[in-house]
Amino acid sequence: MKKKIILSLLLVISIFGISACATKDAKQFKEDYEKLNGQTNKSGKAHRSVKIDEENPFIYATAEEIVEKINNKETFYVYFGDDLCPWCRSAIEKAIEVAKKNKIDKIYYIAIWDDDGKEILRDKYELKDGEITKTIDGTESYKKLLEKFDSVLSEYNLTDENGDKVSTGEKRIYAPNYIYVKDGVAVKLVEGTSENQKDSREELTKELLDDEEKIFNDFFNN
Repeated sequence: MKKKIILSLLLVISIFGISACATKDAKQFKEDYEKLNGQTNKSGKAHRSVKIDEENPFIYATAEEIVEKINNKETFYVYFGDDLCPWCRSAIEKAIEVAKKNKIDKIYYIAIWDDDGKEILRDKYELKDGEITKTIDGTESYKKLLEKFDSVLSEYNLTDENGDKVSTGEKRIYAPNYIYVKDGVAVKLVEGTSENQKDSREELTKELLDDEEKIFNDFFNN
């Protein structure tokens, strides 16, 4: 009898421990995104104001942790983005709304930039005198993620002065990228934004929001 009581107590502690951790991350996520409301970026462009649900499903993670989960053949959702990213801010509210509707209570979150908007994860290439030059070397974990997610990722292209696309020869994790991994294999990737949205800061009309909802409903319905 005592053993059953002890096991029950351990289970309760474990559950509340996980819940407390998730709640802490959710509050941090809300704070990180909402702190930019009413602010402008370095170019003087206004950040889109967003309202983040305090019960959002996001859990902060590292690229190394995601690689490990893939190697362990786990099933999970992961979101690559950043609070500074205007396209990310366009879709984040709808992502949370639809995730909750589909009872998704855990999405791992990896921020791609530091507080100054500098890359902390990915490679970066630039065109210099017409030549493709790598200016930032991505982390080792990022390179592993490119291999693991190869089947769902898009090509990493630059645009030259004539408006033509130039391939870097590798793929890229863009932002926002939401990826569904099943048994360690990347199955789906969506950006979450409507193809009819042409500017990251334009008003989100009902049409655009309806498009976002369809995208996320399909993504989270697994």
